[in-house]
Amino acid sequence: MSAPAPSSLAIVDAEPLPRQDEVLTPAALAFVAELHRRFTPRRNELLARRGERRAEIARTSTLDFLPETAAIRADDSWKVAPAPAALNDRRVEITGPTDRKMTINALNSGAKVWLADFEDASAPTWENVVTGQLNLMDAYNRAIDFTDPKSGKSYALKPADELATVVTRPRGWHLDERHLQLDGTPVPGALVDFGLYFFHNAQRLIDLGKGPYFYLPKTESHLEARLWNDIFVFAQDSVGIPQGTVRATVLIETITAAYEMEEILYELRDHASGLNAGRWDYLFSIVKNFRDGGSKFVLPDRNAVTMTAPFMRAYTELLVRTCHKRGAHAIGGMAAFIPSRRDAEVNKVAFEKVKADKDREAGDGFDGSWVAHPDLVPIAMASFDAVLGEKPNQKERLREDVSVAAGDLIAIDTLHAKPTYDGLRNAVAVGIRYIEAWLRGMGAVAIFNLMEDAATAEISRSQIWQWINADVVFENGEHATAELARKVAAEELTAIRTEIGDEAFAAGKWQQAHDLLLQVSLDQDYADFLTLPAYEQLR
Repeated sequence: MSAPAPSSLAIVDAEPLPRQDEVLTPAALAFVAELHRRFTPRRNELLARRGERRAEIARTSTLDFLPETAAIRADDSWKVAPAPAALNDRRVEITGPTDRKMTINALNSGAKVWLADFEDASAPTWENVVTGQLNLMDAYNRAIDFTDPKSGKSYALKPADELATVVTRPRGWHLDERHLQLDGTPVPGALVDFGLYFFHNAQRLIDLGKGPYFYLPKTESHLEARLWNDIFVFAQDSVGIPQGTVRATVLIETITAAYEMEEILYELRDHASGLNAGRWDYLFSIVKNFRDGGSKFVLPDRNAVTMTAPFMRAYTELLVRTCHKRGAHAIGGMAAFIPSRRDAEVNKVAFEKVKADKDREAGDGFDGSWVAHPDLVPIAMASFDAVLGEKPNQKERLREDVSVAAGDLIAIDTLHAKPTYDGLRNAVAVGIRYIEAWLRGMGAVAIFNLMEDAATAEISRSQIWQWINADVVFENGEHATAELARKVAAEELTAIRTEIGDEAFAAGKWQQAHDLLLQVSLDQDYADFLTLPAYEQLR
């Protein structure tokens, strides 16, 4: 008797979308189903391990480099695979979601790399998940254009040699894709995003002289990097492309990963192309993991935590040293400013800050950095051009002067800044505005001249939670309490209604966003990710 055929993926609770059959082909769905069967059990074990590690941090209020992997760190002989030509010069990278207009603008932006984002800059509606894949497929076929229905302006791709190289970011391990299920179990969003993109585009990208390149978000350990490496090996064999064609850049945006940078590169060494320093998620991770640690772990207002804070400097310097020791690219953080079309003075001040930030990164040894808007590409490019000249990177700068002790990465109390009442108001204002847009399907949102994504909302609600639970006293004498947070949130909701008018307010999801922000900011049982309860409300 022959073995029964494996069951196939079911599309659940989803209205059919135009052209979805081009993405959700039987062969592509079979590939994603096989990824799910092989790798989801390990993903589930690793998520459980995160909880165990968090409990250990709650007990000890400390972290250290892993003794069991000391031999990997001590072995100077290993390096990551050499960068492919398309990823050797990464001096400016632009980030953004995969909607049609952004796809064209990002590819045309003049940046060396576009981070095509299915993660924090994209609310994972079924439409965004499927049409984002379609837009990338169309771009590689040069079958993409866009006319803005409001302005009538048309967008089309520049010649191929002027386009940015695409590095795609799938969702983090914690998120499921409820619309694709196997035997009633949702497939992890990471495997959906990776699987569909890889299956449809890997060979085409090779034909274009590039390859399937990925950013890996929210990684918390080298064991999670090992899982990704095994997925890459299986995927390359499955579609018949050479091992090592995939390249992955890992975001070091969790505090636990900061203690395992070398081990993460080691696990991915045949597929690794670099590490990236992600600011807001990193701060969110510190609050999440050390939220029981008392006053010495209380962060001030998010805008008071610059990259020159001692513990942030330790993290970025260690990242550059680690990458260059192992032959990998070190990619710096985000310049999130959105230029104003109305206020030249705001732009002047912001551009000066962006320039100073990028000058510092280039001077510290980073090989490239992120921007959120095409107008910032020339500013960042000038900073790196001044240091790199004609060189594609500066991996030869080994930064052997850098020495970071375990305690340096969590020395939060080296900051003199304190939480302020205005900081609370800003966290509430940004949190409500971002969540409201996310619930309408927008993941990248301009708020107060900054491009915000899900990491913004995470740090906002985490700081509210932390300040209340640490009984912070603001400079005006008020205590951070749940009652105060509710009062500020109610005032913000009233201000938004006044600002946009009753009709626009009623058409939005403002009350829902207000309620969700307070839920994840005030519940004693801290939600690991805001996007988990938010996804239940995303329709």
